[in-house]
Amino acid sequence: MFIDKDHFDASIKQIIERINNLESNITPPKTKERPTINGELLFDNQDLCLMLNVCKRTLQSYRSMGKLPSQRIKQKTYYLESDVMGFIEEHLK
Repeated sequence: MFIDKDHFDASIKQIIERINNLESNITPPKTKERPTINGELLFDNQDLCLMLNVCKRTLQSYRSMGKLPSQRIKQKTYYLESDVMGFIEEHLK
């Protein structure tokens, strides 16, 4: 199949215009706004699972053994940044 140069150039120009239109309509993802208590950051289970590379059940074990203090706010478990840093420092020794 043969396509002449003018037709090809016009098609490419259309594709580029559509891509530019799509790019201008895309909104950047919202960054997660972290909750705080008295100016101190709070982490939720998902945050801590990713930070410590553990599963939710492991976090539950740490809480149950009293190794990692937590707070329940509106049916969700949160951890103070200072408690998390203390936990990390204590368990990295």
